Amino acid sequence: MVNIIVELSKYIIIILMAAYTFSCFSIFAQNYEDDEKRVLIRQNVLMFTLQLVAYIVMYLKTEDMKILFIYAVQAIVFLAVILLYNLIYPNVSRLVVNNMCMLMNAGMIMITRLSYDNEVPFDNAIKQMIFIALGVTFGLIVPILIKKLKSLADWTYIYAGVGVAALLLVAVFAVSSGGAKLGFTVFGFGIQPSEFVKILFVFYVAASLKKSTNFKNVVITTAVAAAHVLILVLSTDLGAALILFVVYLIMLYVATRKPLYAAAGIAAGSAAAVIGYHLFAHIKVRVSVWKDPFASYSEGGYQVAQSLFAIGTGSWFGMGLFQGLPDSIPVAETDFIFSAIAEEMGLIFALCLILICVSCYVMFLNIAMEIRNQFYKLVALGLGTCYIFQVFLTIGGVTKFIPSTGVTLPLVSYGGSSMLSTMIMFGIIQGLYILREDEEAKIEKRRERELRKERELRNESRRTTKKKTTKEKPRFEEVPKQRIR
Repeated sequence: MVNIIVELSKYIIIILMAAYTFSCFSIFAQNYEDDEKRVLIRQNVLMFTLQLVAYIVMYLKTEDMKILFIYAVQAIVFLAVILLYNLIYPNVSRLVVNNMCMLMNAGMIMITRLSYDNEVPFDNAIKQMIFIALGVTFGLIVPILIKKLKSLADWTYIYAGVGVAALLLVAVFAVSSGGAKLGFTVFGFGIQPSEFVKILFVFYVAASLKKSTNFKNVVITTAVAAAHVLILVLSTDLGAALILFVVYLIMLYVATRKPLYAAAGIAAGSAAAVIGYHLFAHIKVRVSVWKDPFASYSEGGYQVAQSLFAIGTGSWFGMGLFQGLPDSIPVAETDFIFSAIAEEMGLIFALCLILICVSCYVMFLNIAMEIRNQFYKLVALGLGTCYIFQVFLTIGGVTKFIPSTGVTLPLVSYGGSSMLSTMIMFGIIQGLYILREDEEAKIEKRRERELRKERELRNESRRTTKKKTTKEKPRFEEVPKQRIR
């Protein structure tokens, strides 16, 4: 009986996920606020139903009461997130809040499933819930800071100084792990400064390019940006280095509108990639694995090969929760969580996950295009690019589309630094969205005042005309009467 329920559940989960994903894009076609609200409420119902079905299946397969406890805590946290955002910030983008919760929901389901076989069962799932709770706290505070702090665009070199100092600390003092210096371990929790430096980097570039886009300032900004990237390369944190490089290139092009800068950046990046290939042995390994992971199976290709096996095994509809072997993929909870999801929940579910990430990016671009302040516009663009490019690197690496870079899938993968930094990014975006909504409200009020004045002037003009007409009318009528007499 349990096997039948598990088999049916995977189709129910896919239908719920597909319906949610469809609503992410159908909401853009809604013309009325009431219709939008109905779509958003439907999304919440779909998400909580999917969560309930997944955890019931996992409980039936394991009969472990801890799963029900994790489910209850998770459901309460997500409900609190949705309610608190709506209560504290009435102008918040509810689509972004829903998508954020759905991505964390998908990640928590798979992390809970994977952490069942740990030495301490569900240890990582409980830790991830702590990271989510902390991330939500930061995410709720950040929009207030964005609204209150009016001088963020003036802290140009503070952003650069703190960012470079943090990266230098890692490069000098961090212990190498997997061929790269990523961060430090404090009280059993890993801290990866590069995750937070990405945000500071975006703020630095936005502040610098807002001041001036002349050649001299572009050269200075490029030199500081190159320092960030070079330190990451020396730490062999190539995924973060690549993200910063692409983010800077896009922000520079949008700010200056000069294709020559973009072409020069691409040329310099290509040259740096060739040099890096010849300097670092592990880059050669990753490239050879990307070319043929099965030929180099015992020399670094094991991860990618297992990832491809998992995705192929899962096919379109997946094996079902606790029906596959996703724990055979190395670092499945972090770098390769997409493969684990594809194996047990299916490629359709995995593709829907990608589309939800794209939906978030569309909202980020929408905010970037409509906000008037140049600094905030560049910040929204930079953070959006940082987010979607990291998604591309993660999924591209596990599917052998590009060489693996060792970055996590934002909001889905296990990890405290990744979760906190992404929640801060989403909080900043929400703050910018609220600023935009406030701007629109001010413009609307100004228009209403102008229209009211116009109406008053028209009414006054009509009253004046009416008075003149009534005064002149008797004179016009008196003359004929005298003539008749």
